[in-house]
Amino acid sequence: MSDTSEAYAPPRVGEPAPITRLFGWGMLTILVAFLVNNVLTVFLKWPGASAAFGDGGGLAWAQLALYVLAISAAAAITFGKPDVALRYDAKKISDFNAYLIRSCFWVVLFVGVVDTAIAFMRVENFLPIFFGEEWAKEFGRPRYVGPYVHVPLIILGFVVGVFTRTLGFTWLALLIVIAELLIVISRFVFSYEQALMGDLVRYWYAALFLFASAYTLLEDGHVRVDVFYAGMNPRKKGRVNALGAICLGMVTMWVIIFIGYNGATAVLNKPMLSFEISQTGATGMYTKYQMAAFLGVFAITMLIQFVSYLFEAVADMRDEPGKREIAPISH
Repeated sequence: MSDTSEAYAPPRVGEPAPITRLFGWGMLTILVAFLVNNVLTVFLKWPGASAAFGDGGGLAWAQLALYVLAISAAAAITFGKPDVALRYDAKKISDFNAYLIRSCFWVVLFVGVVDTAIAFMRVENFLPIFFGEEWAKEFGRPRYVGPYVHVPLIILGFVVGVFTRTLGFTWLALLIVIAELLIVISRFVFSYEQALMGDLVRYWYAALFLFASAYTLLEDGHVRVDVFYAGMNPRKKGRVNALGAICLGMVTMWVIIFIGYNGATAVLNKPMLSFEISQTGATGMYTKYQMAAFLGVFAITMLIQFVSYLFEAVADMRDEPGKREIAPISH
């Protein structure tokens, strides 16, 4: 499945919309500052921006300065080129989000295949044969597999994402079907089953549903309960969409992000810090911590897409030209 927004080319210049653009770009730059601060605080043990008003010292003030820099960057983007059309900004944001999503799909493909292979060799005791006793012990430790096997594959996924234009939903769905089929064949034909096989299916299922949400929003594919919406004119629809993007979409995503990344013991940070694995232990995959991170990826990509959605909605309210035509989804 390709990124269908690639061929869409809205006008670059349009009527200035400083408030909308400052708000939207501010959401994105503050998101970046928040995520960078999360890494500094949780993984590098910096004191946190809130400690700037206590005894956090220079590091805390540096973290606080990131938010000031974020707001300044949003203002520079907005007022540096005030005549940039909202639809042009919306497409630019959507295209970047598409890169993030397709890169994440490559990541789960690479990690899923490699970690399954390692888990299979670990269960069947093939690791000492191919890698020796010392390496076999290392591949049995989640704190080794995570940083030294998964992280390079994650980097590779984001590099491959630069050179591809497919979002990969169709192929990932096919891989899930193949993985399920292999479980059925191995269980009922060969009476063989390992925990790693179910782990792989759950790993790919989680990625499919959580990563595809932002793309579905771009294609207006989410189900609407549109008792009144269907009969509205484009301007009223734009007003409803803008209000929904802010009050329902962005607020919900920020709640997930704040709760998920609120300190080292937060629900998303804690599994990643410890490279948490499932209760199946060495007989399963070592990817449970990544499945916790999937929820963060979902919230981040959805927040980015809601900013693009807001720009499009305000452009509809103002009846600006260049609206992208979305093919109706058949049911």
